[in-house]
Amino acid sequence: MSPSFAFRDGWDVDAPLDAVHDALVDLEHYPDWWPQVVAVASLGPDDARVLCRSTLPYTLDLVLHAVNRSPGVLEVGVSGDLLGTVRFDLTPLDGGTRLDFAQDVRVPGWLGALSYVAGPVLRWNHDRMMRGCRQGLCARLSG
Repeated sequence: MSPSFAFRDGWDVDAPLDAVHDALVDLEHYPDWWPQVVAVASLGPDDARVLCRSTLPYTLDLVLHAVNRSPGVLEVGVSGDLLGTVRFDLTPLDGGTRLDFAQDVRVPGWLGALSYVAGPVLRWNHDRMMRGCRQGLCARLSG
């Protein structure tokens, strides 16, 4: 059995829900505002290949499959270097939007074996990645 990780985060954005939703659905432009997303390639209307690299010297190769794109929920299935799901729940606020992030993944292969020992470092690396998301998304939506 490969190790699993559950990440949770949440933050508020000073932008309407529609604008936040549109930015998060537009995977093609993630590299424009999310520094740790280094490349995105469309694999069809519901699928994309995404390369991510945070602080550690390893690029994750992921395939994302759209599960839900409703106005309040964005969810993808993840395969490749990680297996599981990533979800954003969007809630309108007075003058903005609340984003609640949930990622539940397993780590297969050699990276999974390494994660038994390096779990705290991988969590730190993930925190850096999500800080880039939060800062980049807020900057994109404020401009």
